[in-house]
Amino acid sequence: MEESDSLFPEEELLGNVPLVEDEKDELEDPEFGVETLPLEAERAADPWGCCPEREQSADADKRKEKTAIHRRARASHFLKEVTGLERLREEKGLFIQRTRAELRACRQRMGFITKQQESVAAEVAAEREANHTAAVGRLQAVSRRLCTELENERDLQAKILAMLRESENVMWHIEIQEGQLEGVRESARAQAEATRRRLQVRAAEQLGKEREAWGKAAESRLLRARRSAYLQKEHRLRHRKLVEDARKSHRMAVKFLKASLGRAQERVRQQEMESREHLRRRMDAVLALKKNITANRETLRKFQAWGQAKAGLAEQKAQAEKEAILAYGGDAFKHLVHERRRQELEAQNRAFEEGQRLRKHEIVSRILKEEAEEESRKRRLLSPAQTAALPALRDRTWGYLTKVCEGKTAVAAPCCPVEDDSFAHPKNSHLVKCISSESVQGDPGNASWEDETLAEPEIPGLWNEDYKSRQVPAEDVDRKPVGGTKMDKDILARTVERLRDGAIHKQVVSGREFKGCPFISKPKLIHFKDFDVGTVYKETVTLVNASYTINYCKLEGVEQHLRDFVHIDFDPPGPMSAGMSCKALVTFKPMINKDLEGSVSFLAQTGRFSVPLKCSTKKCSLSLDKELIDFGSYVVGETAARIITLTNVGGLGTMFKFVPASEAADMDSSQLVLKYSSTFTYEDRGFYEKVTSSFSEQQLDGNESSLVDVPSQRGPDEGHPAESEGVTTLVTILPNEELTEISLGKITEGEIGPFSSIKVPIIFSPVIPGAIQTRFKVMFKNQQCPTLYFRAVGVAVDVPVWVPKPSVDLKICMYDRLYQASILIQSRSKAALRLKLEVCKELRGHMELLPETGYIQALSSYSVQLKFLPRHSLPEDARKYFDKESGVLEAPMTIWVADQIKPVGFTVHAIVTTSDLELSPAEVDFGYCTIYEAIRTSVSLCNRSLLPQEFGFVRVPKYVDIQPNDGFGTILPLDTLELDVIFQPTKAKVYSFTLTCKSEINRCFKLTCRAVGVHPPLELSHYQIKFAATSLYDTSLATLYVINSHLSMNSLTHSVPRIGSEDTCPVGPTSFQFLLPPDSPITISPSVGTVLPGKRCLVQVAFRPVLPSELIRQQAFQDLMKDMETKSFRKDMATQKKDPKGQPPSLPRLQNQDRLLQASTSHSMELQRPGPQFSSNEYQVAQATLARSFQGKFDKFVIPCVVASGDIQDRKGMEPLSFSPHNTLYLELWCPAVAPSITVTSDNGKTVSNFGDVAVGHRGIKKVSIQNISRKDLAVEFSLLNPGGPFVLLNPVSKLPAGETRALALSFCPRESVTAQETLDIITKRGTLSLTLIGVGVASMITCSIEGHILNMGYVIARESVSSSFKLQNNSSLPVKFSTRLDSVSSTRREQPPQFLTSPARRPEVVGTQNHSGQSVFSVFPVEGVMDPGGAQDFTVTFSPDHESLYFSDRLQVLLFEKEVSQQILLKGAAREHMMFVEGGDPLDVPVESLTVRPAQDPERREGEVSAGWVHSQPTPLARRETPGGPAPLGSLTPSQGPSLPPLVPAAPSPGQPPARPPSPETEELKPILVTLDYIQLDTDTPASPATRELHVGCIRTTQLSPKKTVEFSLDSVASLQHHGFTIEPSRGFVERGQTKTISISWMPPADFDPYHPLMVSALLQLKGDVKETYKVFFIAHVVTSP
Repeated sequence: MEESDSLFPEEELLGNVPLVEDEKDELEDPEFGVETLPLEAERAADPWGCCPEREQSADADKRKEKTAIHRRARASHFLKEVTGLERLREEKGLFIQRTRAELRACRQRMGFITKQQESVAAEVAAEREANHTAAVGRLQAVSRRLCTELENERDLQAKILAMLRESENVMWHIEIQEGQLEGVRESARAQAEATRRRLQVRAAEQLGKEREAWGKAAESRLLRARRSAYLQKEHRLRHRKLVEDARKSHRMAVKFLKASLGRAQERVRQQEMESREHLRRRMDAVLALKKNITANRETLRKFQAWGQAKAGLAEQKAQAEKEAILAYGGDAFKHLVHERRRQELEAQNRAFEEGQRLRKHEIVSRILKEEAEEESRKRRLLSPAQTAALPALRDRTWGYLTKVCEGKTAVAAPCCPVEDDSFAHPKNSHLVKCISSESVQGDPGNASWEDETLAEPEIPGLWNEDYKSRQVPAEDVDRKPVGGTKMDKDILARTVERLRDGAIHKQVVSGREFKGCPFISKPKLIHFKDFDVGTVYKETVTLVNASYTINYCKLEGVEQHLRDFVHIDFDPPGPMSAGMSCKALVTFKPMINKDLEGSVSFLAQTGRFSVPLKCSTKKCSLSLDKELIDFGSYVVGETAARIITLTNVGGLGTMFKFVPASEAADMDSSQLVLKYSSTFTYEDRGFYEKVTSSFSEQQLDGNESSLVDVPSQRGPDEGHPAESEGVTTLVTILPNEELTEISLGKITEGEIGPFSSIKVPIIFSPVIPGAIQTRFKVMFKNQQCPTLYFRAVGVAVDVPVWVPKPSVDLKICMYDRLYQASILIQSRSKAALRLKLEVCKELRGHMELLPETGYIQALSSYSVQLKFLPRHSLPEDARKYFDKESGVLEAPMTIWVADQIKPVGFTVHAIVTTSDLELSPAEVDFGYCTIYEAIRTSVSLCNRSLLPQEFGFVRVPKYVDIQPNDGFGTILPLDTLELDVIFQPTKAKVYSFTLTCKSEINRCFKLTCRAVGVHPPLELSHYQIKFAATSLYDTSLATLYVINSHLSMNSLTHSVPRIGSEDTCPVGPTSFQFLLPPDSPITISPSVGTVLPGKRCLVQVAFRPVLPSELIRQQAFQDLMKDMETKSFRKDMATQKKDPKGQPPSLPRLQNQDRLLQASTSHSMELQRPGPQFSSNEYQVAQATLARSFQGKFDKFVIPCVVASGDIQDRKGMEPLSFSPHNTLYLELWCPAVAPSITVTSDNGKTVSNFGDVAVGHRGIKKVSIQNISRKDLAVEFSLLNPGGPFVLLNPVSKLPAGETRALALSFCPRESVTAQETLDIITKRGTLSLTLIGVGVASMITCSIEGHILNMGYVIARESVSSSFKLQNNSSLPVKFSTRLDSVSSTRREQPPQFLTSPARRPEVVGTQNHSGQSVFSVFPVEGVMDPGGAQDFTVTFSPDHESLYFSDRLQVLLFEKEVSQQILLKGAAREHMMFVEGGDPLDVPVESLTVRPAQDPERREGEVSAGWVHSQPTPLARRETPGGPAPLGSLTPSQGPSLPPLVPAAPSPGQPPARPPSPETEELKPILVTLDYIQLDTDTPASPATRELHVGCIRTTQLSPKKTVEFSLDSVASLQHHGFTIEPSRGFVERGQTKTISISWMPPADFDPYHPLMVSALLQLKGDVKETYKVFFIAHVVTSP
């Protein structure tokens, strides 16, 4: 295997196997990665890891597991390798087949080229013999091209052969590799067979288990069936018992129901009697109301007359006041305005008072209603006797209203005047409607039943006594409105509506609800046509049930205005099944001659429906069958007749009369008779409607011709009522006129019956030649019928000879062209006539009639030939008949008839035009043109004629081409054609030639051309490049060669480079330069170069289409405006919702438009600034939107390539070469741009993926969705990203189906603080999509507010706590996740050995003394969180010791993202049992835990204490001592390290001894303090400064209760210390709680001091607080000489 691996690397063998790469990517995917646990976590998870046996067994298991995993991995690897080799072999086999096919094709092409070379050589020999130099040169060029192609094919053949050999070698190696891996394949097959057998065994076991389960299920089903049968039996027994109980209950219910029905029937009978009595009272009230209405009408008329008189007086008064004010010189208008405003104000006050009164009454009614409800509720609790004794609700209400209204404005009469006014028009009478709805059409028992229902209690039996209505006094009856109060009417209306709504139910059948009309009426419209007043009409209506199931039908009645004329007989049929029908008889008895419309209302179970009803009176509907009678042409003396029909389709007849219509100006004013019609006007004060009627009759006199002129009025069917109150009818009687040529027949007047027609003849007898027109009208006696008008026209002809076509149109004619026409002459004479045809004198040279003389036979026709040959002198000869500007000719011709004075004339019309064609410009100069290109120029061909003409260019030279259609075509009248004249020279010379254009009439038009042919010294291999369709922002490449073929100056052997006939260009290096247009998507490399003679230069042309930046800015601006409009609209909507009664809707719209205008102006100004912001979000979104909606674009570019002799390297400095503009080559590029096949759909289509700021060492993942918007599936490849860069593509895809979207996961993991940018190209066969990846690696920058990273918590009383805070500032640009960790609770510290076991060099003195309880002495809050960019986080550290120690310490670590340690803060603190402390001096011990056991007390001191009579009350236990790592000297004990000794108590005295004394201070325990002072002795004479030290005495702030608030301190032996040179300030004092006082110590060596013997003295320092403590301070002084 090692040999095979060395022969074939893994990349070569598996490079083309996508499966293996995908599996590798899956293994490398961070989502599937398994993060190994750290070693510390494994140790912490296994607390028994220290056991050797367990470790050995675990190691053995791990080794076995690793071996098995390795074995499986190798097997999997081999299997994948075998699979990959098979695939690779297949691919290589296909590749070899394709390569061999290409080799065969290459050999075929080589053979074909060889044959072409042979044929070209033969042609060259033949042309040389024929001495055709140009052909020989061309064939030599072809030969050179064939040689080049042959060399290329040979190179290709060599490459293909090398590739084929290499592929065959790879195939051999693959076969060798497969042979070596044959064993792996066999083992894989054996393993698969074993797996199959295991699966079969497992399947058999599973089958047995399933069979066993199936048996158990069958048993359970049998048990369930038995249990179900038992339950059914019990259910039948229980059902039988329930049925028997139900029957018994039914018998009892029937018994009680009969009793209840009897009581109900009795109650119904009583209600009917009461309702009849109530109806009788209502009828009496209606009769009284009618009498009052009659009386009130007279009163109303009086009021109207009084109002008119009052208005007249007010007008006179106002006029008098106006005149008086004007007399005094005042402003009458202002006074009237003030007066009117005062009156309006008074009216408003009166309306307000009336509204207040109505609201007061409404409040009173509500109070009464609430009291009535309360009374009703209380009444239910009273006995029947008490209930009967109470007055009725209505009586009490009326009594209350009487009391309220006493002394105030009198209650309105039963019918107020406003309601009385409504009787002027019955249709709008509200009072009549109320009466009819309550009494006339209503059910007799409705009102009484409602009153009883409203007053009836819920519990029957309380009102067994007869109802005794309270007799209302007469004045109350007069004061009470008819029909009850408004409250009673409202209650009645609501009750009736509720009952009606309760009768309507939805009909749902099979889940479908019926909607629509429940019954169908036949006929759909009940129409009584042409009725007579007093006659009874009947019509049967059939109603068919159209609902889904049984329905009911009940008649509700007809509308109010039809109840006096229409009666419905309808017996409710009861329940009707679907499809069944019932009938109703509609009886109509008209009492007035008026059209009526309404409907008949029915009530069904599913809702109301109505049948429309219409009653139409008899009317006249008259019309004429035609309004124009055209007789045509008739000779004078002939007579013709036409018939006009008058038709009446109405049911009413009338009298009619046909008379000629005359103008009003012809009438004699003395004969006008005016008849005024009577006018009737009703003025309704309640409705202010005016009804106008006019009646007029007109007399029709048969003896004389009369004309009745009545204004045309439209009938009521057209819906135009009279506009004025009075209508005046004018009757005009005119005298007789002479008989006209168009007259009426015998029937001119009479009566037309209903549904009949009359035919009236109209006669035409022409007397005078010419056109005749007469207007007639038809008048009717019925004034409702409008007057009808019609016209009759005809033409009278008097001559026997005429021309049927008096106008001969020759259309459009050209000058000098002959045109002919035939003229037909008709004769109506009965004899032959002699004709002479004559042309006017001005046109005799242009027009001719043949024959000029002839005879026309009787009643026949004669044909004359007209010849027209217009000359160019026509405008001068016939100025009278010819218009020179328009070219229109109107020539009159005359036909003289023998024995007839009046000739017959006709006119010849023609438009004469020219036949000229105009070429513009008349001369064309092509300028200089190379032999490798063609110059195209446009020539305009204009047709000056009014006729289309065919044209063609003839005898065109070979080097000229005319397009379109090779210079042939048809040009339309007055049209201009653009023709392209293409000139391509064949050699360098001066050209001069003429192009000839001929028209269809053989007219020739010349075009002169000249040009200069140029042969440039360089040439291009391709002068035209057609790029393939290129996607936006993709690049297409093409290559070409710049060739220098100029090797010799001999012009006889070949054509040499020159300009026209100038000198030949020199042989040598020639330079070129391509000049690209600005802002073009074209790139040419190299654009400048030099080509040696006989050499060529490779040039690469790149096409990369992009969208114009201006277009992108416009799209961005449009998107921004849409967003602003949407936001503004939402803001306006929110404002309107918050303030719906605020500003009007037009104001926000105007404000919105102003804001949008300002925003658009500002944004457009920003867009106009130079330098677009390509990185802006709006710009990128607009660019993606336009790219997605891009429809394609085709551009054509012509790139000039200037040529100059010489080498560009020989020029001096920046001196340009001498480029000749005539030797310029042109390269044509066809550049089609299409929309990209793959687009980005995520993030608004932006191709820039910005990961933003990512912390160093962390990973940011961003997904980019790409979509295939083409119609075909695409194979996708990706460019290679920087392997050492931070960007990684996690999930590459190989294929993207059409229309589908894939999400690409991109990872950015920066390793340093740097801005990274890379480009990922997504490559398909249709284009490349480039994704720009941008990310910024940001290092976390955290600063701490603690200087020195040490936080000293100070002194604390043991078992108390103190807190301190500090701040961390995030100075980075991304949010930082933090967490805190204490070294004392970290897992790494627990696994380390105790510090006293380690050497001092390795001993980390970070974690000091800890609490005995196991709780951490320091705590931090918060433990974790996130700091925003630029934000800060406050941390609180709490110090909580549980015992006394001076060396509490710990280290706080702040971790960022759970990985990086950002800050390390040392936490320190001290604890005392008492409130005082002393610090300073030299350290005498170190804060290290120790297991050393110290005796309870020194033996000597113990003996002294015993001898003195003091003993300890208890034995001293072993104590832990905090020493550096072993026993500490006695003098180094401090209060925190000393053992906890029991108190000393006096010992029992022995007999005969005095009592013991307490120990002296010298015998007390002294706590040592060492203070070392170094005095520096200077060598100079300058005295040195004294050595200084400080001691700090402090008082701890505590929450415990203590009798002393301060700590006192004193230092003894001050004089002795001063004697030795020490100065101490202060020597005594006191310290407040929470304060510290400094004791300054300075030393100057005395005069007798020996510098070689250090000075050592001591003094006692006493502290008095809650306890007394004594410290022995040792002062050691040295003299140190300066270095």
